[in-house]
Amino acid sequence: MEFRGQFAGSGMRGRLTLVIHGLHGGGAEKVLALLASHWAASGRRVTLITLGDRCHDRYSLHPDVCRVELGCLRTSRSPWAALIANIRRALRLRGAIAASRPDLVISFTDRMNVLTLLASRLASWPVLIAERCDPRRQRMPRAWEWLRRRMYPRCTAAVVQTEAIASCVRELVGRRPVFTIPNAVFASPVDNDQEPLSEDRLPYLVALGRLSSQKGFDLLIAAFAKIAERHPDVGLKIIGEGSSRTELEAQAAHLGVAERVEFVGWVDNPASLLQHGLLFVLPSRWEGFPNALLEAMACGLPAVVFASDSGADQIVRHEVDGLLVPVGDVEALAAGIDRLLSDHPLRRQMSTRAREVPQRFPPKDFFDRWDHVVNSLSTATSGGNVDREGAT
Repeated sequence: MEFRGQFAGSGMRGRLTLVIHGLHGGGAEKVLALLASHWAASGRRVTLITLGDRCHDRYSLHPDVCRVELGCLRTSRSPWAALIANIRRALRLRGAIAASRPDLVISFTDRMNVLTLLASRLASWPVLIAERCDPRRQRMPRAWEWLRRRMYPRCTAAVVQTEAIASCVRELVGRRPVFTIPNAVFASPVDNDQEPLSEDRLPYLVALGRLSSQKGFDLLIAAFAKIAERHPDVGLKIIGEGSSRTELEAQAAHLGVAERVEFVGWVDNPASLLQHGLLFVLPSRWEGFPNALLEAMACGLPAVVFASDSGADQIVRHEVDGLLVPVGDVEALAAGIDRLLSDHPLRRQMSTRAREVPQRFPPKDFFDRWDHVVNSLSTATSGGNVDREGAT
């Protein structure tokens, strides 16, 4: 990835330490890697710390980012082993953060936020936490939820992606400021002069994400099986990897659509597949502000999406560039897919409108808003007050 020119330098100075579990794939990891590179290119000294090893990294970084791997992301065999492992992780994380001498620590994702705040107790550095999903739906184990309620009020500020999630996080952080910054379209858009849904598009639906219960691919396969006979020439490509792959493959076989459902695995450049699909389906049970949906629409794919009060329904404009259906309703999901597959003029019309998404969520706005938050906190910790413009 080329960073020179992509990240316009703002002349910012200061030491930022970014913390996440790993860079092995996923929307939160991608966004943090982009932010790290942006700030490094802008003149800040940036350290990025992960619990996992760098050998599993899937995202590149600006060469000036100091990459620190702790190598302590392992699965524990019992609750007591997990407790001991997390105490050790917190201690190692505290040492790594201290060694980076940060002016500000930025933590991404729920458990890492808790662990970073634990590691930062009685420390002098401020901690900005970023909640990347919906805490009302993505529940952690009971002990982690207990810790979250006690540790989140110790943060300096929080960043979320939607106003609905902001109201929930505000209850967790108390009087701390909460800033709302939606994701942007980071992938290079396809040639928008190309006629949408041209004849060279291959007859397949596309879905993209981690193969886990949250992403709802079991619901998608069930919906696809319901409309498969009506559209015998259409297949389904699912891009991504995860722990549910074997279970999903077995489900496709049981429903008699195994030969038409392709599990593509991890793809470095999903646009190469997205831009040739018929439409995109996001069957997630809950989401934050899905990068996959943004990338698919930038490629001209109309989308069929489970509606919620989080990010996906702020991206898709119902009956304009896609369809919103009730969360978890397989019949409605199948009906939405069937409708767009059956109505070629409507699909073309929605494809054209879907390509507007890069203008609706441009990277410049995203980076400017993050810069504003970071600069506000830097000023506050130097003796000023947090600039609450943009905080909710």
